[in-house]
Amino acid sequence: MTLVYGLGRSGLGVLRFLARRGRTACFHDDRPRGADVEAARALGFAACTPEPGRFGTVIAAPGVPIDHPALVALERSGAEVIGEVELAWRETDLPLVGVTGTAGKTTTTVFTARLLERLGLPAAAAGNVDPPLVDVVDRPGLAAAVVELSSFQLERVRNFRPRVAVLLNLGTDHLDRHGSLERYHAAKLRLLANLTSEDVLVYNAADPRVRAAAKASLARKRPFEPAAAPRATNARAAALAAAALAEALGRAVDARELEARALELPPVPGRFETVGRVGDVLVIDDSIATRTEAVRAALEAAPAPVAWIVGGEDKGADLDALAPVVRKRVALVLAIGRDGPRFARAFAAHAPTVVIEEAEGPRALERALAAALAAPGVASVLLAPLAASFDQFADYKHRSRAFREALARVGGEAWTAS
Repeated sequence: MTLVYGLGRSGLGVLRFLARRGRTACFHDDRPRGADVEAARALGFAACTPEPGRFGTVIAAPGVPIDHPALVALERSGAEVIGEVELAWRETDLPLVGVTGTAGKTTTTVFTARLLERLGLPAAAAGNVDPPLVDVVDRPGLAAAVVELSSFQLERVRNFRPRVAVLLNLGTDHLDRHGSLERYHAAKLRLLANLTSEDVLVYNAADPRVRAAAKASLARKRPFEPAAAPRATNARAAALAAAALAEALGRAVDARELEARALELPPVPGRFETVGRVGDVLVIDDSIATRTEAVRAALEAAPAPVAWIVGGEDKGADLDALAPVVRKRVALVLAIGRDGPRFARAFAAHAPTVVIEEAEGPRALERALAAALAAPGVASVLLAPLAASFDQFADYKHRSRAFREALARVGGEAWTAS
């Protein structure tokens, strides 16, 4: 018997995958949402108790902790506990590109899929970015899938082996989940665990942790050096990944030409995107920047002096690591959300700080924008929160939309950078 533990986007994707195959399974969710339960039942599945000894396979959603007591008990009783990505990989021959790192995963994933499409190789982006991998591997006509992989997903892979693996960087994130930097990095590096000499590893040669992991891998190496801006770095990695997979499928391509094409692609919303201006001040949305490395890159790339909007639910960010770039480039720190006051205290020695004491997220962003634009000499306003959004928003996409709407309310001119 198979148990799907946790519903939501991933769990419901797994149930759809099993339903297409006529498999028997049941589901359990510790905090079930009515709409999810209805969707699961509509697929023909029933809820059940996660009773140890009853199940041979448990497919756990990424949000369920790896050390959840119920999962530990199930595993001890003989169940194999895997995740959605492992399940999809086991049951498809579709060539996969796997992308992970602390920052830049989504843009690299989307760019790689778009480049493959331009090469005449129909591809879908999936995984941590919508939709789940199980929703695309059965899609007719696809030549490949490009899978964004979080540390939560990689914790539960066992035999997963992409044709091309992309390792962007190894920084600090999700310490609230993993407990230590070492465990977080170990989860990320599971992407490389099963690579062979027939596979390709695209990796960031400027990151010493990544270099060490790449050196130990059996895969063929395709190193890259980061560019000056995050988007250009992601374009470079995507070009190498798309070229490697195309070559594996019998297509000879020029990675440098692909990189030039990638730079022409439209930005992925919420990822270091210039969304408008007020007078001569550029307004930049990097709502996805919740990791230290991503925020550092954004602060380096935004025109200085920067008015920096930061805050939300801290995930264990390394605040000390940002001190040099804050001193060098930030004119004003505007702190919002639950952990904004603590961030403000941490950065007060390096730049002027203002705490926006407003519980409603959209209103907090509007007040932060207004304060940023009133500050003298500012060249750009950057939303790079360094924290999760869930204290004030549904997710980072909601935060991104609210930021753009706030820009319109303060009189900003929306525009698209060329």
